[in-house]
Amino acid sequence: MSQNIEKIAVLTSGGDAPGMNAAIRAVVRACSYHNITCIGVYKGYEGLIHNNLEELNARSVRNVINKGGTFLKSARSKDFRTEEGRKKAYDNLIANSIDALIVIGGDGSFTGALKLSQEFNFPVIGIPGTIDNDINGTDFTIGYDTALNTVVEAIDKIRDTASSHNRLFLIEVMGRDAGDIALNAGIGAGAEEILIPEENLGVDRLIESLRKSKESGKTSSIIVVAEGDTSGKNIFELGEYVEEKLEDDYEVRVSVLGHIQRGGSPSCYDRVLASKLGVGAVEALLEGKRDVMIGIVHKQVTVVALTEALQKRVHKHDQLIKVADITSV
Repeated sequence: MSQNIEKIAVLTSGGDAPGMNAAIRAVVRACSYHNITCIGVYKGYEGLIHNNLEELNARSVRNVINKGGTFLKSARSKDFRTEEGRKKAYDNLIANSIDALIVIGGDGSFTGALKLSQEFNFPVIGIPGTIDNDINGTDFTIGYDTALNTVVEAIDKIRDTASSHNRLFLIEVMGRDAGDIALNAGIGAGAEEILIPEENLGVDRLIESLRKSKESGKTSSIIVVAEGDTSGKNIFELGEYVEEKLEDDYEVRVSVLGHIQRGGSPSCYDRVLASKLGVGAVEALLEGKRDVMIGIVHKQVTVVALTEALQKRVHKHDQLIKVADITSV
């Protein structure tokens, strides 16, 4: 093991995700286990620029594993996007005798971490925390499983109303560039149609499918729409178009789930995943690794270069799309 890591800083950045607190906890306690000082950075990169740091120990993270959000807070930082802002952040790291930085977040957070490393030769490690599950090099990101369960529970409740009033509900879920939430939650909740960014199936196909559903005896329907769907219409325009085309068949309603998908107590899976990745990040630094992301592939903790993690993820949804088509007849 490398002996030059004596103090590690950890921060959360970008959109919050259930399980971030569990990841922070794992980093802090892994540091304590290995006799390393751990420094918590409040408000992400913005806090690093303004030297908003505090030493954390094993007791500092008690009773946080079950809490959503991030107790270190998160913030977008315009200043960190500039070289001058990153220089201030680096100077504070050096002034506080910090040897490495662990960043919990998504692709934007990793981009900032990589720039910091490249410009100032400072060791960084990324832990993927985002509900979208859109990071390359890991099967799952922290927060994704909890978000799925939140969406399925919400759709189940909406279906009760849809069935009671013979309504067609279009439900928008998060996923600007990735349809993982929409596709998996849609199948899990028994949606009749699922629209995702990776597959532009067209509104005409959607209308034809809904007509067939009506003819087969369905009196209500659920359509799950990822926010990044490429049909060319936003969810409200799509709702109006569907109602216009099917005015005699369905009463159409639109529901945008929004930020409820980010909140709530993390699932057991996300707590365990976050714990694995947090410990993995600290031990990767002790092994001399840097500028990498700690991920999970086939249930095994893995290490992948941040440059690879930032590459556009290739989504292979063919099997799930087939399952969705078959089970929605």
